[in-house]
Amino acid sequence: MAAGPLKPKSTPFAIPTGRLSRLARLGSLASGVAGGMLAEGARQLAQGRRPKVSDLLLTPANARRVAEELAQLRGAAMKVGQLLSMDAGDLLPPELRDILSRLRSDARSMPMSQLVAVLNAHWGQGWEQQFQQFSFTPMAAASIGQVHAARDLDGRRLAIKVQYPGIRQSISSDVDNVASLLRLSGLLPKTLDIQPLLDEAKRQLHAEADYRIEAAHLTRFRALLADHTDFLLPEVQEPLTNAQILVMSHVEGEPVEALAHASQAERDRVASLLFELLFRELFEFHLVQTDPNFANYRYDLASRRLILLDFGATRTYAPATVSAYRQLMESAARGERAGIAEAAEAIGYFQAGIRADHHRAVLDIFEVACEPLRQAGPYDFGRSNLATRIRDAGLILGMDRDFWHTPPADALFLHRKLGGLYLLAATLGARVDVGALLHKQLEHALNAYKVSVLS
Repeated sequence: MAAGPLKPKSTPFAIPTGRLSRLARLGSLASGVAGGMLAEGARQLAQGRRPKVSDLLLTPANARRVAEELAQLRGAAMKVGQLLSMDAGDLLPPELRDILSRLRSDARSMPMSQLVAVLNAHWGQGWEQQFQQFSFTPMAAASIGQVHAARDLDGRRLAIKVQYPGIRQSISSDVDNVASLLRLSGLLPKTLDIQPLLDEAKRQLHAEADYRIEAAHLTRFRALLADHTDFLLPEVQEPLTNAQILVMSHVEGEPVEALAHASQAERDRVASLLFELLFRELFEFHLVQTDPNFANYRYDLASRRLILLDFGATRTYAPATVSAYRQLMESAARGERAGIAEAAEAIGYFQAGIRADHHRAVLDIFEVACEPLRQAGPYDFGRSNLATRIRDAGLILGMDRDFWHTPPADALFLHRKLGGLYLLAATLGARVDVGALLHKQLEHALNAYKVSVLS
């Protein structure tokens, strides 16, 4: 899951690169949280109150300490916070959820001296001679890298993503250290099993930290969408791209949220394009870009094309999983609860011995989430409280600690992507005939399968 590029904070921070230095930063954070607890406890005792430990932990000052430290460490430390805030948000204390959600919009750039050292290490001395222009001020920054503008010797504009030093080597230890910190500090409920999320964070981060993999995904998507003139994707510049530097053509566009002021027809068209793309990714490509960050989409006003960015969080979906989701969505569109239950079990949503009330509650959430599929005609996301109803249903179920069961990572990331599209459609006030788009894509996939069998 790669966070979309964000405008970097004005003050650069050097990224700690060694394991010991990164562990020391987390240790100082734990000490700072403990010190903050003592100070707050003394203050409340002086006022005649007897504070609870949870009240001392989740103070605004401690919230700032956690968010600031994870943001400065970046990499896996920042990513595990992002994963927890998105995938387990409804099961976390509201204060911690707010802390971690800040990490999705907090980005710090590295200082110029550290940037130059990285470029020298990977491109060699004199690398600047390969460019007509190179901007050392990043135009965007995220959890594992920052993006710089440049021009090659032919004057073509480039976007160059440079990975922070030490990120790849620190992934596993960072994830474990942050998880231990959150557990020991009491900021995570003891009953919350986050190990599957932590294992997935490690696996995905190792993949995201190899920019050659992201470059391959980007190139693949350019080929898959070559027949779709409504999309615009950057082109990888192979000679200078390696595991820690990704060089692409620069694609100019407006933030997709700016379309909130466009005509209703244009907002509907753009949102429909994104739902159509998701259905193609899942049912035709079996390859899904799972990061729902708004920053991964931009819009070219002149050509009316939707720009797709950042393919680090791309996942391949197995045929069996795709088949189960096909059954789930088709059953949901027809209102067939038994079909939804069978598909959900195939996906991995029901552990052995699940209680009947928990089973019903999960199916209830699926039926709510699939409401747009049952709508006859366009679904008005701008006037719907769908996201709130899904959240509230999940919160009620999550409060029952006897229920907690982590679905497969593929399911978590796909649902997160779909939830992100719901949120974007609501932000745009878009009306989308989701059911018709699904039916069209399933018919297309079926016809393509028949052709492949006959040939």
